[in-house]
Amino acid sequence: MSKDNNPRRVADNEARAKLRMLRTSPQKLNLVAALIRGKKVEKALTDLTFSKKRISDDVKKCLQSAIANAENNHDLDVDQLVVAEAYCGKNLIMKRGRPRARGRFGKIIKPFSEITIVVRQIEEQS
Repeated sequence: MSKDNNPRRVADNEARAKLRMLRTSPQKLNLVAALIRGKKVEKALTDLTFSKKRISDDVKKCLQSAIANAENNHDLDVDQLVVAEAYCGKNLIMKRGRPRARGRFGKIIKPFSEITIVVRQIEEQS
């Protein structure tokens, strides 16, 4: 007796990758995600390589993982992939503090976030 397979969470022509616990705020991560949304995979990788944002290296790693998932797990053609979705969300927040004047406490929050990238295979127009 074995369990039934989980149903696929994405369509047959899609693959996804998720990266958690990124040490940046979701607002800053969304700027990088908006940079690659809707682009072809090759162009998105080039844009992330030459981006000046610190977190772009981690987003590039997640995109490469989504491409590898598409190629190895779902038998999709890498040359026809586009970034269908790239969205981010909040994760945990480390709360730190610093003593301030008159016995007060300055709150320092250190946010974490996560990103999900979905790549989709499109048919080329002839």
